[in-house]
Amino acid sequence: MGELFAGRYELVDPLGDGGMGSVWRTWDHRDRRYVAAKVLRQADASSLLRFVREQSYRISHPHVVTPLGWAGEDERVLFTMPIVRGGSVATLLGDFGALPPTWVAVLLDQLLDALAAVHAAGVVHRDVKPANLLLEPTGRGRPHLRLSDFGIAAPVDAPRLTRASAVVGTPGYFAPEQLRGSSPHPAQDLYAVGVVSAEMLTGTAPVGEVNVGATSLPQGTPSSLWQLLGELAHPQPEMRPESAGEARKRLSATGLLSPSGGPAQGSDLEVFSHVPGLPPGWGPHGPMPRSTPPPAMHRSSEEPAAQLRTLTQPAAMPRSSPQPAGVPRSSPQPADPSPAAVTSTRGERERGRLLAAAALAILGIALLTVAALLFTSTR
Repeated sequence: MGELFAGRYELVDPLGDGGMGSVWRTWDHRDRRYVAAKVLRQADASSLLRFVREQSYRISHPHVVTPLGWAGEDERVLFTMPIVRGGSVATLLGDFGALPPTWVAVLLDQLLDALAAVHAAGVVHRDVKPANLLLEPTGRGRPHLRLSDFGIAAPVDAPRLTRASAVVGTPGYFAPEQLRGSSPHPAQDLYAVGVVSAEMLTGTAPVGEVNVGATSLPQGTPSSLWQLLGELAHPQPEMRPESAGEARKRLSATGLLSPSGGPAQGSDLEVFSHVPGLPPGWGPHGPMPRSTPPPAMHRSSEEPAAQLRTLTQPAAMPRSSPQPAGVPRSSPQPADPSPAAVTSTRGERERGRLLAAAALAILGIALLTVAALLFTSTR
């Protein structure tokens, strides 16, 4: 089986790599369920602090991946979260390219809903990008987005973990003011939302600083939606919507969100499961029970010799046991012989009879020869 971490979490198989550690499908022996576990790759102080921060952001929301628990062992640390099986917006773009505006509107609405809860908790995510927007495997139905990876998130008034000259985030998605060393602010997340949504519509990843409002309208995209994305990704933070909630209101005014909240029917997009099947030895309810081998498979180093004696020289029966008919006392039959032992004993009896008959025949011939010689000599 896999490695057991902190006496509770058993690493089953790797699911992927993140910026700060590897992600494993893990069996939680205490809660009896599969979870995703991120294992720290290097145990430096700042990374450990970010891990502790990430697991501490327990924001309960249907569009946020909420950490479940954490554990430390030696110089490593892991924390667990639910397994989200539908890949991410990055994999969706890789599979289908540019997305229809109705799909983008639904995903944008869910992302803004998640960020409204995150910002209400006084937290700035600081790493909104397609790879961190996970999806449930909903098939061709309404997509379900979940914001993940709070590894570099920080409260608005949190102390900086990097030098003033360092920029935290992913190039192309962080706001221009972050390059100037600004403190964490919700407006920076809104900028990233505008850039990510524009990427969903065009299928093209951002390169360098992006000014969505200055680019041409993609074919088939409503101008009201493109205008909102330009405001979200405006280079000047004061020109962006005041909050994620305010941006949701403007999105609703575009009329792209259907009353049911789902995308337009007839789309060929499909969000399927990207999590591989369980490896051998694992089932839906955890480790498969190991099949118990027959007793012969668990002999000690001295038992093979005992087994050999049983097959070739059966152990003497107790004196109280009746003696089987036709079996000499010099080679008694075992009380419960195996088929191999019975076959061997019968074969030995047959060979003994043949040898005895041959010996008698040879003796008879010899006696006849001697008698003939004596008769000849007397004449």
